[in-house]
Amino acid sequence: MTRLSKAFYLTSIIGVFTFGAIVAIVGSMGGVMSIVGNKYEKGECFLPDLIMAGETMKEGLSILKPYLESTRNNSQTGKILIGTVKGDIHDIGKNIVVSLLSGAGFKVYDLGVDVSAEIFVEQVRKNKPDIVAMSALLTTTMPEMKNVIKSLKKSELRDKVKVIVGGAPVSDSFAMEIGADAYAKDAFRGVEICKRILKR
Repeated sequence: MTRLSKAFYLTSIIGVFTFGAIVAIVGSMGGVMSIVGNKYEKGECFLPDLIMAGETMKEGLSILKPYLESTRNNSQTGKILIGTVKGDIHDIGKNIVVSLLSGAGFKVYDLGVDVSAEIFVEQVRKNKPDIVAMSALLTTTMPEMKNVIKSLKKSELRDKVKVIVGGAPVSDSFAMEIGADAYAKDAFRGVEICKRILKR
């Protein structure tokens, strides 16, 4: 039994969606999106396929959102600033992370997509987050993560935040190379890393 089918089976028994079940469902959906994204980069599927998968993902998230809200942990003890880096307009993965972080009780500032280093710096100054999270789906936009970290250092803000990076082409070694504090392989691990960093 897969994580997805097991989650639906458990929720059918108890009649409600628990936060853990939602994480399992969303995590499985995100895994499928990663497969589609990889196939697109390899030329094994095409833009219409990517768009269709994205729209399906958005529809699934819209169905789960009310249940996620009902399981929300309202004791907010950490602030997270998140965005997809400059040149990248993919937001499915980021939106999953935002939903799970919000459900886990974090105050989330979502900057959207195609976010420049300057905007990251500006919003860190304004909102004073504990964590800055960056996403990239394209290998061509990964260097922007390094630019954001450099800009935070130049603005003397780097020591005030922890930086987490994620996205299909991103790796643990890349995170270390650019000076990030952590790499999140998927949305679920992203939430766990944030909890660990803030010792929740």
